[in-house]
Amino acid sequence: MASGSGMSQTEIAQKTWELTNNVQSMSSLDEIYQYDPKQQQDILDAKPWDKDPNFFKQIKISALALLKMVMHARSGGNLEVMGMMLGKVDGPTMIVMDVFALPVEGTETRVNAQSQAYEYMSTYVNSAKEVGRQENVIGWYHSHPGYGCWLSGIDVSTQLLNQNYQEPFVAIVIDPIRTMSSGKVNIGAFRTYPKGYKPPDDGPSEYQTIPLHKIEDFGVHCNQYYSLDVTYFKSSLDKRLLDSLWNKYWVNTLSSSSLLTNAEYTTQQICDLSDKLETSDSMSCRALVAQLDSVDRKAEDKLSRVTRDSCKTTMEALHGLMAQVIKDRIFNQVAKLGAQPCAAAAAETDANGERKTEDISMDETTEA
Repeated sequence: MASGSGMSQTEIAQKTWELTNNVQSMSSLDEIYQYDPKQQQDILDAKPWDKDPNFFKQIKISALALLKMVMHARSGGNLEVMGMMLGKVDGPTMIVMDVFALPVEGTETRVNAQSQAYEYMSTYVNSAKEVGRQENVIGWYHSHPGYGCWLSGIDVSTQLLNQNYQEPFVAIVIDPIRTMSSGKVNIGAFRTYPKGYKPPDDGPSEYQTIPLHKIEDFGVHCNQYYSLDVTYFKSSLDKRLLDSLWNKYWVNTLSSSSLLTNAEYTTQQICDLSDKLETSDSMSCRALVAQLDSVDRKAEDKLSRVTRDSCKTTMEALHGLMAQVIKDRIFNQVAKLGAQPCAAAAAETDANGERKTEDISMDETTEA
C-alpha cells in the first residue's frame, strides 16, 4: 500500500512540474531526435545569422537537459556554476539535447572557465561522438543565484567572443534560488548583437526584479543582447529517466518547505526592498526641494517598481505558506481522522471488557 501511495505521489509531483513548465511530449522517433550531418553542415556554410542578428528566435530544451542544468545550478548554492550544451540547429530554432557541467570555480557574482575546463570540454565532446552522440556544442549555461536571468558585462563579452569564433552559440542563465522560491524554472536564453549594431526599439521588455547593487550592470548592457523564446520537450526515453529521478527525490520535494529553504533569500529581498525605498525616498525629497518634474517622475517610476517587487516577494511567501497549510490538511488531519475510529474502537473494547467483568462478578455473587 505504501509503495502504491509513493508511486501516486511521484506521478503527481512529476506531472505538476511538467505542467508548470509546459513540457511537451514527443515521440522518440520524431525528427527532433534525428541528427542530419549534411543539413547541419549546410546551415553552417550558409551562416544566415551573419545577415540577420535576430535570426534565432526560439530555443527548445529537452526536459532531461533542463533538469540537469537546474540540479547543477542548485548544487552550487550561492556560488555561480557553469556548463556546456550539446545540440543542433533547425532553421531559426536552436535545440538543446544534452548538457554537461564544467569543473570551474565560481563566486557569488561571476564564473570563469580556465584551461582545465576547456580540456575537460574537449575530452567530453570527443567521448560523446565515440558513442554515437553527433551533436556539437551550441552554447553555455551558468547560474545567477538570486538575482534573475540576464547577461552581465562579463557574460556579454564571453558570449560575443563565442559567437565570433564558434557560431551558432547561445547563452542560458538559470536562477536556482528563484526557481526554488516560485516552483517554476527561472531561465533565460540570450544571444548578443554584433559590435556597433543598434537594435530597434521594441518597447519595454518583460519586467523582472533586479537587486539594487545589480541594476547599474543590468542597465548598461541590456541593449547589447536579445532573448529567445524557451520551450521544453521530452520523449518516452526521457520519461523513463525522469521517472527514475522522481522515484528517488519525490519524498524530499514533498517534505521540504520553501519558507525554510528560501529564508535567507526572502531576507535578502526584504533588505533590497528597504534599500530601494530609501533611494526613491531621497529622490522624492530632492524633487520636492528643487521642484524638478523629471526627477519626480523617476522617483515615481522607482517607487512603482519597488511596489511590484514587494508584491512578488509577498506572493512567494504566501504560496509557501499555502503549501504548508495544504500539506498539513492532507497528512496531519487525515492521520487524526484515521486515529479517531481506532480510539473509539479501543474505548468500546475497554467498555465491553468492563461490562463483561461486572457480569462475571454478578454471577459469582448470585451463586454464593
